[in-house]
Order: sequence, then structure tokens, then C-alpha cells
Amino acid sequence: MKEFNVTGTCIPERHYMVDIKNKLDQIESLVEKGKYFTINRPRQYGKTTTIFLLSKRLAKRKDYLVISISFEGMSSKVFSAEESFIKSFLREIKRNLKLRNETDLIKVLEDAEIENIDELGYLLTDLILTSNKELVLIIDEVDKSSNNQLFLDFLGMLRSKYLLAQREEDKTFHSVILVGVHDVKNLKLKLRPNDERKYNSPWNIAVDFDVDLSFNPNEIATMLKEYKEEREVEVDVMEVAKKIHYYTSGHPYLVSKLAKVIDEKILPQKENKSWDLKDIEEAVKIILNKGSVNFESLIKNLENNQELYQLVYELIMEGQNLSYNPDNPIINLGELYGVFAKKNGRLKVHNRVYEQRIYNYMSSKLETTLDMKGYNFRENFIKTDGYLDFKKILRKFQLFIKEQYSDKDQEFLERNGRLIFLAFIKPIINGQGFDFKEVQISQEKRLDVVITYLDEKYVVELKIWRGEKYHQKGLEQLADYLDQQSLEQGYLVSFNFNQNKEYKEEEITKNGKDIFAVWV
Repeated sequence: MKEFNVTGTCIPERHYMVDIKNKLDQIESLVEKGKYFTINRPRQYGKTTTIFLLSKRLAKRKDYLVISISFEGMSSKVFSAEESFIKSFLREIKRNLKLRNETDLIKVLEDAEIENIDELGYLLTDLILTSNKELVLIIDEVDKSSNNQLFLDFLGMLRSKYLLAQREEDKTFHSVILVGVHDVKNLKLKLRPNDERKYNSPWNIAVDFDVDLSFNPNEIATMLKEYKEEREVEVDVMEVAKKIHYYTSGHPYLVSKLAKVIDEKILPQKENKSWDLKDIEEAVKIILNKGSVNFESLIKNLENNQELYQLVYELIMEGQNLSYNPDNPIINLGELYGVFAKKNGRLKVHNRVYEQRIYNYMSSKLETTLDMKGYNFRENFIKTDGYLDFKKILRKFQLFIKEQYSDKDQEFLERNGRLIFLAFIKPIINGQGFDFKEVQISQEKRLDVVITYLDEKYVVELKIWRGEKYHQKGLEQLADYLDQQSLEQGYLVSFNFNQNKEYKEEEITKNGKDIFAVWV
């Protein structure tokens, strides 16, 4: 029986998979045109599965011979010198040829004694002249090379052969595909800054790879449809696909992970064997509360780069509205690691799951530095019916700010006020509730937090006080958002940093919606 897969290569015969025929068509078109290109995407973004399916597709054609290798399994010693690299590279080519019964081509390589990259280039010419097919070279995990100069020399040889072949003065691979997290032009990030000669990329012959490897709702639906039909489980395929995309922005790992959690963790606990939209929210909650290599990599990349951390903080916690500029090295680095994405010309965190995981991590770091004991003890805020007394929560938060922060803390409070609220609320809802943020870009830099506790939903708008005019506009926006969420009651926390501020509360009615507001 098939399953959803989140580790290694996805195999159509063993795993429920998104139909990526359209993506493969686009990549195959590049190969047909003889293009050289790099598929660079973040970890666990479906790269290896994509080239596996591409290789299978090309192997069915009589005019192509695919040589597919990976640097991941090669030891660091392989990259210590030209001889060892060449030996390992040719061994991988032989392995491919043996699997495809290309005996004539194997003979070309068997007696070759190659000592340097230049001689390797001549041998490849002999190999290609002997073949009656177009050779396609695919190298996965290209950025695993521990000797960048050796690898760049290798690329330089391929570039030289490509340019000569264009003038019909040599024979070379019909198409070359390099696969990794880094684009070849980004390998300079791993080189010594003072080594300028390495900055001139030998891979300027490559065309841009613009194929979107993320999944849109229609593509996600193809996986769910196959699952529904095979397992006879009731699923509103399109609605569920849209909701999964809403949380994941089509990130391949997260799409499969949510589906896997619903199938293996949530569905067995249900009497009716069906998926609904609440199952997706529950699955998001489950994966956010568990560790994974994907999340560990996400947080590690933030921890290791303070500028990246600060930019993410400004986007998530301060609601900064920043334009996307790929020439900005911090934006470029964040996109390389899968943290950022371009949406409508603006810079955004790639998906809502990542945004929430980062927010959890940032609020947890702050929570460990704050003394909230006596303020946010959960039992103090539970009503007799088991639901939250949210007005009481906001009043207690207001008291916490008033008692714990004097004038000397204003700068810290202005920078971290909303994050402090999120850290304050976490222990109260933890275990029974789930909080999710919606950043609303406006002049007020709003941050809407949607909290579910049991089956109730609470919407809290956090904003900095910027006067009555913006306040009224914000109330209208909150009322509209409550209407979208089919809620009658909303909550507002205004951070007022004026010297003569007043700690007050108000019951407000706006456009038929009841809003409880506190000022801190």
C-alpha cells in the first residue's frame, strides 16, 4: 500500500505523489534545446525526486543517454586532488553505462589513464563521438564538493567544450544539469573573500531555470485524488488542496508532511474516515510542536546569521512592508535557504508554517528572559464552560506591562511589545489551543493573531498607537476581518508609547462587531 513520503526520493509505485508532468515538460524542453542549467532550491524542495523522474522520462527515449551522478556519496578525499576526483567521476559514469548495457562506451573508458582535468575533457570527446545518442549529464548535490577550486576547474572544462562545440570544433554533452542548494554563482559564498579570481563564474553559459518546483492547489489535488480513490477515504479534494496550499505555499516537503500526519496520526482517531479542514489545522499544530530536520535547518540558518534574523524579525513581528530585491545579499541568502519568497513584488516569509515556527522560536527565546509568574497561570483564565475568558487575559497582560515595565524599559517594550504578548499568551493556550498570525500591512503595522482554543476562535489585533485617525481605520479593518472569519467579537491591544499614556479599556461597536480594546 502506498504512503505519503517525506524522506528521500519519492517513487510513484510506492508513494502518493503530486503530478508534476507540467514541470517535467518544461525541464525536458530545456534539455531538448541543449541547454545547460542549474536547479538550485532549498533543502527538501523536491529537487532529487524531480531529476529522478526526469531521468526516467529521458531514459524511455531512444535519442538520449542519461548519466546521473551525485556528489553526496563521495568522500571529502575524492575532492582532495584532480586524480582522485577524475577517478571517482569516471567510475560513476561507468556505473551508469553498465546499468544501461552501453558496452561500447565502457570500452572507451576502461583503458584510459587520466591525470588532469584537461585530459578528462579529451576523453569525454571520445566518449561522445562513440555514442549514437545525445548524452545528458546530471550532477546532484553539486555544492557538496569540499574543494571549490577543483570543481570550478571542472566546470571551466565543461564550459570550454560547450563553446567549442557551438563552433563545431568539439563534441560535448548535449545538456548538463547541476542540482543543489547553491547556484554555481553562489558557490563564491563558500570561497575565501580575497580570492577574486574565483568570483568569475565558469558557468555563465547556463540559462536561467525558471521552473516553479512548488505545488499549486491543482497539483496538490492530483495527489489527494489518487489517495482518495485508492484508500476510499472521503476528501473534498479541491477544498483540502487549497487549505494545504494556504499554510504551505506549496512547499513540497510541507505539503507531503501535512498529508502524512492527517493520514497516519489524525485519521485513525476518527470514527468517520474522512478529511476536513479542521484536520489540516490540527496537522499544522502537530508538526509545529515536533522537531524535524527541515525546521532545525530553518532555525539554524537564522541563528547563524544575525542580519538574516533581524530582517525576518522585522517582517514577522513588526509587519515591515519591504520590497523584494534579489541584489540585496541578505534577501538573496534568505531565499537561498528557503526562508523568503517574492509575492506580488514584496518580500515575505515563504509560507505560514515557517512563519509560525519562527514566531514560536522567537517568542520562546523571549519567554525564557521574562518573569511572568503570577500573571499568565492558565487556570485563572478558564471559564466554567471550559473556554477562555479573553477579556481577563487582556486585562492581566495590561497589568503585567504596567507593573513590570518602567520608563527605562520603553525602548525595549517598543521593539518587543507584540512579541511579549505572544510569549504571554503561549502558556495559557498551550496544549488546548493554537495561535496563528496574519500580518496586515498598513501604516499602523498591525499584527492579527488568530487563536483557536477547543472549538472557539479569538481574533486579537496588535498595533502601535498612532493617533485617533489610524485607530478608527484599524477598527474598520478589524471589523472586516472578523466578518471574514464569521465572528462577532474581536479584541484589540494598542501599544501606546506616549509619555502621558493611559492604561485603559473600552467596549467598542464597529460595523456591527463588538471589539474589546485595551491600551498598554
